[in-house]
Amino acid sequence: MIIEKDQVLVSNLKAGDIKAYEALYEKYRNRLYHFAFGYLKSHVEAEGLVQDVFVIIWKKRADLKPECSFKSYIFTIGFNQIKGMFSKRTAHKNYMNSKADGESLDYSTMNRVDYTFLMDNLMGVVAKIPLRRRETFMKSRFDGLSVKEIAQEMEVSPKTVENQITLALRFIKSNLAVERSLVGSR
Repeated sequence: MIIEKDQVLVSNLKAGDIKAYEALYEKYRNRLYHFAFGYLKSHVEAEGLVQDVFVIIWKKRADLKPECSFKSYIFTIGFNQIKGMFSKRTAHKNYMNSKADGESLDYSTMNRVDYTFLMDNLMGVVAKIPLRRRETFMKSRFDGLSVKEIAQEMEVSPKTVENQITLALRFIKSNLAVERSLVGSR
């Protein structure tokens, strides 16, 4: 019987068995993904939600109750995650609308955390840019120097500075897109 198999897997997972965890993940990930996609209408967000739910399962494995329906448990967690995502979307939309209306709002802790997270990711990607190109980019974007000033300081032509900045921006854009997809697939 399916329920009995889930009970065995949940019991084993509760004891820290990674194979049981993987088996439950393989069994429920597609169902949970389609459930999430039905609400979120985004493949990336749905995949991210599946990963988040299973991270929660792993962290709370000691509290699992093998006699209860694992399926109901994960879908409840998934639904709560979806509600949280909609709350964040609504808050963000309200914030953006209020900014568009000219209201002055203080930055919330969530905005500071988001900013810090984004800056950490950006700086990680910038660190991967070849040294000379990175120096050019940082002088432009972080030090606020003009192309002409950078060219004089680095003893190169302004066209070289422009090319280096363009290449740095392309690299950052493509690598941040990869970072987002990796975060979403966890």
